[in-house]
Amino acid sequence: MTASQHPERPEYAGHFTDLSNHFLVAMPAMADPNFSGTVVYLAEHSPKGALGIVVNRVLDIDLGNLFERISLKLEDADFASQPVFAGGPVQNDRGFVLHSPAGAFNSSIHIGSDIALTSSKDVLEALAEGKGPRRLLMALGYAGWGEGQLEEEIAANAWLTVPARAELMFDVPVEQRFHEAFGLLGIHPVFLSPAAGHA
Repeated sequence: MTASQHPERPEYAGHFTDLSNHFLVAMPAMADPNFSGTVVYLAEHSPKGALGIVVNRVLDIDLGNLFERISLKLEDADFASQPVFAGGPVQNDRGFVLHSPAGAFNSSIHIGSDIALTSSKDVLEALAEGKGPRRLLMALGYAGWGEGQLEEEIAANAWLTVPARAELMFDVPVEQRFHEAFGLLGIHPVFLSPAAGHA
């Protein structure tokens, strides 16, 4: 993402729209390789910035391997085989768990009716004990935007936005999530021009 060169953004004053619990769907013209072809779940959005997790890009590691690295044993074979996601380019050595139900963990952002993004280890310890949330997405790193930056990117047609659906993050196969997100908008990405034209 390219940071704005304009420290003052009066054009956004009084026009803020909270996009928490929405998907950002990358337009075909997205030039940033960190976000080309991605669907980002926005966990937090305020006039000061935004934080999200990429939900359709996996790393070459599964939950079982990750738990071994942090000296926890994941007994549930279904969980152990789940992929770990590349959540974004910021703090990509740090783990974030997007999960439902939200539960009560030490460091969580609660989003929507029953989804949370947790960065504290207690959610992983609960999983290891078989007491954790049943639906989850484990990511390393997150996507972050500074004040006004996401609004500028949306205005520049880098992203489409649509209210999020939990089943897309937790149930839909990873390779189908990008097309499914466009489906929520009622369009197919093949019909979008890769670049904005001028008449």
